[in-house]
Amino acid sequence: MDADEGLVALGFTEVEARVYCELLKGSPATGYRLAQALGKAPPSIYQALASLEHKGAVLVEEGEPRSFRPVPPDEVLAALQRGFETRRREASEALRKLHAPVQDDRIYHLKSTAQVMERARAMIAGAKEVVLFDLFPPPFAALTPALTEASARRVAIAGLVYDETPKVPFDCVRSSDADFVRERWPGAQLTLVADAREFLVALLTPDGTGVRQAIWSDSVYLSCLQHSGLSAEVRLNAPQSTRTRLSRSFSLIGSGPPGLRHLVGQPPSSSKRGNTE
Repeated sequence: MDADEGLVALGFTEVEARVYCELLKGSPATGYRLAQALGKAPPSIYQALASLEHKGAVLVEEGEPRSFRPVPPDEVLAALQRGFETRRREASEALRKLHAPVQDDRIYHLKSTAQVMERARAMIAGAKEVVLFDLFPPPFAALTPALTEASARRVAIAGLVYDETPKVPFDCVRSSDADFVRERWPGAQLTLVADAREFLVALLTPDGTGVRQAIWSDSVYLSCLQHSGLSAEVRLNAPQSTRTRLSRSFSLIGSGPPGLRHLVGQPPSSSKRGNTE
């Protein structure tokens, strides 16, 4: 991607991007000189300059004729980022007012890596008590910050990994078949269960940049089954010395996560881990 394509991707028009880049090459410059250099009609150049001035990307020296100088790129990009964040917050607030989440127990297919990873991060961020995972190295590296943040909120977290056991503030158990599985499994596995309320299962490409198949559901019944099976796998692969603790903290019956309480009709209660007074 060259410089003007980068600016177009950030919201500049093609003419605005070319004018700004031309000013970076040599300024100050008049609108007439820019029109000659770019082979564009003067009216379109002056329109672009007016828009760039409004965006805070050029400085205007009044005179006859007027001349223009570019604002340094770092300042322009910082202003664009601040503007984007402001618009993002406004849009988020407006969209949140419209969104009324409803549990529907259906299974949904996810098609892109970005969609899979954002769904995974949202699940972790929304977890109240417990998260279980089965993660190959690429998705584990991408989700470690979110898992670490959830652990700091006293969410109980444990899962299977397929590389050397990392130094993180939550339980990671290296699969006893890690080398064999990584060699034979047709991609990078991502399995995540949050509060036994929702689960995500995805087979990514080996480098973690593509999706071969991915499903998500908020069916508490299916989520409880996923939680139970994954918890058993974690405990089976864990050292004998930690199995009792892991069973108490993560087994479906032993820990009684929110999804199970909902499934069996137990009245809601305050969170056991994530809700501190």
